[in-house]
Amino acid sequence: MSKPRPKQILLVTGMSGAGKSTVLRTLEDLGWETVDNLPLLLLNRLLDTAPREDGDDDRPLAVGIGVATRGFDAESIVRRIKKLREDHGHDIGTLFLDCAGAELERRYSETRRRHPLAQDRPASDGIAHERNLLMPLRRWSNRLIDTTSLASNELAHQIRATFAGDREPTLSVMSFGFARGLPSNADLVLDMRFLRNPHWVDALRPGTGKDEDVSAYIASDPAYDQAMVEIESLLLLLLPRYEAEGKSYVTIAFGCTGGRHRSVHVAERVAARLREEGFSPTVTHRDLQTAPQDSLEGAPAAASGGGVQVK
Repeated sequence: MSKPRPKQILLVTGMSGAGKSTVLRTLEDLGWETVDNLPLLLLNRLLDTAPREDGDDDRPLAVGIGVATRGFDAESIVRRIKKLREDHGHDIGTLFLDCAGAELERRYSETRRRHPLAQDRPASDGIAHERNLLMPLRRWSNRLIDTTSLASNELAHQIRATFAGDREPTLSVMSFGFARGLPSNADLVLDMRFLRNPHWVDALRPGTGKDEDVSAYIASDPAYDQAMVEIESLLLLLLPRYEAEGKSYVTIAFGCTGGRHRSVHVAERVAARLREEGFSPTVTHRDLQTAPQDSLEGAPAAASGGGVQVK
């Protein structure tokens, strides 16, 4: 029987009001398992539990610890970390969040919260006492972030940049028909109804945007080439920004009137381009299987020779 591989554990500690809750929420968004202020007795039991061999608890674990933790003793926690490394080989890191006393006082004043160590005294007394209690953990920590000048979103961004690794948003590209309503989960909606409509070509109407002849007809629109260049350039600009901001899911929706021709073709083309650029989009076509219907498409914009009408 092979030995379970070590579990990645991060202890998040530091001054009360310095941003521990923000860090834990951000790590949870990144897929970490998180727990905050678990009594030290239960924390010991949790950390003593070796990872299961089936990998069901393979997620990294972030544990919030502070002076409000029942049974808190900084020296004892440091000893416990050393022992866990020796006994189980766990990859245990310690992140300490520091903050200037004056800024902590301001934060407590603005939120009207009481410091956990100064329920009936000025917050400054509790802050000074807490700093002394936490000193062993501060010395031991292998990561330190001073949040004095950081807003919550800036701290969250720094945590994502440090711990997200190669994690990228779940990217979806979809097509749909405006005649059947907007998709409720779309982050970006792009309207393809400016392109010529294959529905009004008798030979193309039964086909879809996946067919070569339909795609060729759409691509022959005078606006097509420039529009596709602009759309793809926009998406290649935005997607890394969404990733940097920690967005977990991004859905790009291309719409046309019925959702069978223009939007399908463009969704397939854009998804292929995104794959070339290293993204991994999932492609869905919401209305591809619906029956073509003239009343949904509206009237053709113009007629061309040979009885072929285009929009």
